[in-house]
Amino acid sequence: MKEALDQKTAGTAVHPSSPDVRKPSHAFNRWFIPVGAVAVHICIGSVYAWSTFNRPIQSLFPNEPWWFSPPYTTFTTALVLLGLSAAFGGPWVERRGPRVAATAAALFFGAGLIIGGTGLAIKEPILVFLGMGIIGGIGCGLGYISPVSTLVKWFPDRRGMATGMAIMGFGGGAFLAGYLNVFFMEQFGVATTMIALGGTYFVVMMIGARILRRPAEGWKPAGWIPPTKTHRMITARSVNRNQAIRTVQFYLLWGILFINVTAGIGILAQASPMMQDLFQKTPLEAGVIVSLISVFNAGGRFLWASGSDYIGRRNTYTTFFVVQFFLFLLIPVLAANGNWPVFLASLFIVFTMYGGGFATIPAFLADIFGPENVGAIHGALLTAWSAAAVAGPVIITELSNRAKAGL
Repeated sequence: MKEALDQKTAGTAVHPSSPDVRKPSHAFNRWFIPVGAVAVHICIGSVYAWSTFNRPIQSLFPNEPWWFSPPYTTFTTALVLLGLSAAFGGPWVERRGPRVAATAAALFFGAGLIIGGTGLAIKEPILVFLGMGIIGGIGCGLGYISPVSTLVKWFPDRRGMATGMAIMGFGGGAFLAGYLNVFFMEQFGVATTMIALGGTYFVVMMIGARILRRPAEGWKPAGWIPPTKTHRMITARSVNRNQAIRTVQFYLLWGILFINVTAGIGILAQASPMMQDLFQKTPLEAGVIVSLISVFNAGGRFLWASGSDYIGRRNTYTTFFVVQFFLFLLIPVLAANGNWPVFLASLFIVFTMYGGGFATIPAFLADIFGPENVGAIHGALLTAWSAAAVAGPVIITELSNRAKAGL
C-alpha cells in the first residue's frame, strides 16, 4: 500500500499564500488551533442532544403523518446532510481553508436553528425541517471537517491527540446542550430556546473561525524530527480524494465507520424517550443521562484518539468492532429486564468507543493517504455517517419497541 501511494501525486498542495495561512508560522502558538476547533465543534455538537427536543416538538405537531414526524425526520435529515455536505464540501474546504469554511458553518448552523425555531413558533413543520434539518445539517457538516486537516498539519507529531482534542468538543457540546435545552425550554418554551441558541452558537463559532489557520508550507514543530522508520501503513506522500476513493482501504474504513456510527446514533436519536418509557425517568432525569452520555462520548474521543498514537489505529478499531457489536445487541435485553446499572454502564462504554471512532478516523486517514488532503478524504468518508443516520434510528426503534412489548 505504501509503495503504491508513494508513486501517486500529492493532490492539492497548501501554498503559503493560500487563504488562512499565517506567516511566519513560528510566530503563532499552535495550541490555539485546538481552542478554535473546540469552539466550532462544541456548538455543532449540540445536535447530539436533539432527543431532548423530541417530545416538546412532537406536542406541537400531534397530527403529522407517520412518514413526516418533525423531530425524528429533522434529526435524521440533519445527519444525512452533515455527511453529504462534508463529502461534497471537503475539496472546497481544502481550497479555501479552515477559516472560510468555519465561517460558512457558523452562518448555516446559526441560521438553521433560528429558522427552525421560527417554524416552531408559527407551527410550520416544513420550516422546522428546512431550517434545522437541511440548513443546520449543512452547517454541521462544514463545521465538522473545517478544522480537521488543519489540526493534522499543525500536529504531525501527535495526530490522534490533536484531532481527539477538537472532536472531543463535538461530544462536549451535547453535554452542555443536554442541560441547557431542558432548562431553557422549561423557562421560555422550545421555539424561543432554539432561536436563542442559534444566535449564541453563531457568535461562538465565529470566534473559533477567527482563530483557525493553516501553517506555512513545510512547517514543522520546533525540535521535531520525522521518524525515519514508520509503520508500513503510513505513506510518505499525500494523495488526493479521487485517488483515495479508488482504494480498497477507503471502503474498509467506510464500513468500519458505518458500523461504529450505527451503534451509537440509533441510541442518540431515542435516548431521552427511551429513558422515560423503559425506566420511568422524568424529562429532566433523561436529560441528565443524555448529558452523561455526552461526557463519555467526549472523553472517549480524546482518550481513544490519543491512545491510538501508541497502540495503533488498527488495534483501536478492532477493539471498537468487537465490544460495540456485543453491547449493541445486549442493551435492549438489559432495558427489557429493567437492569438499570448494567444498562447504563453498557451505554457509557458504547459511547466512549463511538466518540473514539470519530476522533481517530482523521489520524487513520492521514496515516494511509497522507496529511495534505485529509479534509477532502475525511468528508467523503463521512457519507458513512449519512447512511448510519438512516439505519441506526430504524434499528434501535425496532429493538426499543420489542423491549417495550416485553415489559
